[in-house]
Amino acid sequence: MRAIWQSFLDFFTSLKLTVWLLVLSMVLVFLATIDQRELGVFGIQQKWFYTFIVVHFIKGFPMPVFLGGYTIGALLFVNLTAAFICRFKLTWKKSGIWLTHAGLILLLIGGFLSGLMQEDYQMRIREGETKNYSESFHLYELAILDTTPAGHDNVTAIPDSILSRARASAPLDLGDVAGLPFRVTVRAYYQNAVLVRPGSDPRFASLPTATAGIGQRALAVPVAPTWRQNESNWPAVYVEISDPKNSARPPETWLLSSQLGEPQTFDYDGRRWRMELRPARRYTDFSLTLLKVTHDLYAGSNIPKNYASLVLLRAPGDPDGREVRIHMNAPLRHGGLAFYQYQMRAEAGESVLQVVSNPGWLIPYIACTLMTLGLLLQFTISLCNFARRTKP
Repeated sequence: MRAIWQSFLDFFTSLKLTVWLLVLSMVLVFLATIDQRELGVFGIQQKWFYTFIVVHFIKGFPMPVFLGGYTIGALLFVNLTAAFICRFKLTWKKSGIWLTHAGLILLLIGGFLSGLMQEDYQMRIREGETKNYSESFHLYELAILDTTPAGHDNVTAIPDSILSRARASAPLDLGDVAGLPFRVTVRAYYQNAVLVRPGSDPRFASLPTATAGIGQRALAVPVAPTWRQNESNWPAVYVEISDPKNSARPPETWLLSSQLGEPQTFDYDGRRWRMELRPARRYTDFSLTLLKVTHDLYAGSNIPKNYASLVLLRAPGDPDGREVRIHMNAPLRHGGLAFYQYQMRAEAGESVLQVVSNPGWLIPYIACTLMTLGLLLQFTISLCNFARRTKP
């Protein structure tokens, strides 16, 4: 058992393992860069880095093709930690190496936590507009709003992680969702779809159709999702609304898609309702009001010099708020969120802020600080030792 344990330690503390893992990391980045043309940044992250095994579908069958970022990162973490504990003695001469390795290990932990916990949203806002929510880049939700009350809406939101369980051959009965007075059944959900005219192609005869609303004029046809940089997915959902108390009232099927250009509205039980399939929202207890957008160019060119948004931040207990300027590399951090200047349409007075939720955002800064201090300390110690040995 002692020989087996020693072999285990020799393997995981080996410098050869470190070199091989670094080579595999470079190969992983190279292959992912090539594949980025087809999948875009988000698709590459999910396929190559935020996974243990990279899977490629060949004629519909999943085939493992390479080690994922999580696997290589985990092995590097074990390798560095084992070498850190077993090979380096806790002495003043090795203190710089200790700090450097501690920073590397912390950097790997930070990257892993960011991959698991980071969420990215965007806030599209115009001058003079106030918002207290941001919208997801890739996630969607079915929103059912009771618009009868004056001054506010009662909203029930169903995420696409639930909607995606529905199939045309197996509808998803959501029952009495959140106390709604009617029954909601998802007949089908498509992550990406195109709208065609009903009856335009006999191949689509088996697909669900809408029996109410503007969606009766269109038919949603599922297509393969895309993650390319300049392309977007256009999800669609068929929702059936029925009366659980009155079986004589026929159910109505509605087609919801942002391609239709407007939400669907209907009356039920003396109240006005609205349904829409929209990007998933993240609400906050504070609001931002866009006061002014700034778009500066370098003289004599169309090259951007500076993007900036002047916003008024109003938090609970501070009705007057405070003005904050958000510009490149200078985000607003508040309430556990970071607001970065992402895009801008200055001619329309519109700014787009990227909203990032990352509980471990400080870890990379701490890790880089430790590595910098460790390298400086180790070089200083080595320089002093060299100077002492070369004295006459």
